[in-house]
Amino acid sequence: MNKVDVLLGLQWGDEGKGKIVDVLTPKYDIIARFQGGPNAGHTLEFDGIKHVLHTIPSGIFRANTLNVIGNGVVIDPVVFKKEIDALAPFNIPVKENLLISNKAHLILPTHRLLDAASEQAKGNEKIGSTLKGIGPTYMDKTGRNGIRVGDIFSPNFQEKYNALVEKHIGILGHHEGFEYDLSELEPAFFEGIDLIKSLTTIDSEHYLNKAMKEGKTILAEGAQGTLLDIDFGSYPFVTSSNTVTAGTCTGLGVAPTKIGNVIGIFKAYCTRVGSGPFPTELNDEVGEKIRAAGFEFGATTGRPRRCGWIDLPALKYAIMINGVTELNMMKSDVLDTFDTIKVCTHYTINGKKIDYLPFDINGLEIIPVYEEVKGWNCDLTKLTSMDEAPQALKDYVAYLENALEVPITIVSVGPDRKQTLRNR
Repeated sequence: MNKVDVLLGLQWGDEGKGKIVDVLTPKYDIIARFQGGPNAGHTLEFDGIKHVLHTIPSGIFRANTLNVIGNGVVIDPVVFKKEIDALAPFNIPVKENLLISNKAHLILPTHRLLDAASEQAKGNEKIGSTLKGIGPTYMDKTGRNGIRVGDIFSPNFQEKYNALVEKHIGILGHHEGFEYDLSELEPAFFEGIDLIKSLTTIDSEHYLNKAMKEGKTILAEGAQGTLLDIDFGSYPFVTSSNTVTAGTCTGLGVAPTKIGNVIGIFKAYCTRVGSGPFPTELNDEVGEKIRAAGFEFGATTGRPRRCGWIDLPALKYAIMINGVTELNMMKSDVLDTFDTIKVCTHYTINGKKIDYLPFDINGLEIIPVYEEVKGWNCDLTKLTSMDEAPQALKDYVAYLENALEVPITIVSVGPDRKQTLRNR
């Protein structure tokens, strides 16, 4: 019986997971998203065209691959329909190759309104929500009020919808000065519901376990990153789901004993969107240079990302929590113009030097301890193999492998699927 391989981000999201899923998809029969929602933006680039996916697994562009949206995902029918419409010009067999779990929860228009009202009320204490309704939807899920994909086929769907909307309107009434017009938002929602009804919905836990028994190969695709995990991230500046390997088990119905390789994706540096602690953040021209070179703006929100040097204590933590078996280093080309690259190996907190991520790094003064590594200071984007790579890049990879104790199997040197170097 085959096991499920897992691919996930090891930093604060935006590591380049979509590209690697697309590169690896030919090895797999099924790509399955296990958590998150349209707050994720997975960017794929090939044949001169850039695609951004929010809900649909990144294997959709490969004709012979099935794509499953798992029960741990929350789906906004409006965003989902836009995604499907954007794929229409490319003749992708979406109806044949996309399956949706009946147990995935739906994001209602009022969930988005609750998100916006809550964030507005926080004022300066904002957590940096993408305002996509993700948090309120997961709150209704755990509060046992949620509406799931399977409910849309029920004769009393409209009653369930109305009851939840009434509850939300009651809560919104407590947010003084928050104005909205629900009647403007609902038509697009119900159009999206009709689209979902026209697609194939499944009991994904039965489907995936049967596929494994039949010898099918499955890659579980995570969204966001480990340091945004609801349990293990920099709480409260986190997302509302488990972004770590364990989320695969609950988000797809796969037993822990059925997890195979765990592929951890990280950038050659660090970025973060929204609020929250970021020990190696660079609020200077170096940070600005990385942002410009890496075009570090959110795929979902367009917000400028905060940038900084690579953080080994945080990476080691993410590797430990996820049981990572191999690493993929992304966006190496962004550091092409640096003579020296800094690597954070430790933190100094209250005069004490540590090499791990402590309980709560919010509000602490963390002084990163850096080692300097020689930069390659040349263009990597035209490389076709690691053999051609400059020695300084090979040395950086070897340095990180030694520090992290996990092999780096892929080095990415550009956004296109061709700009991918195998290191093993």
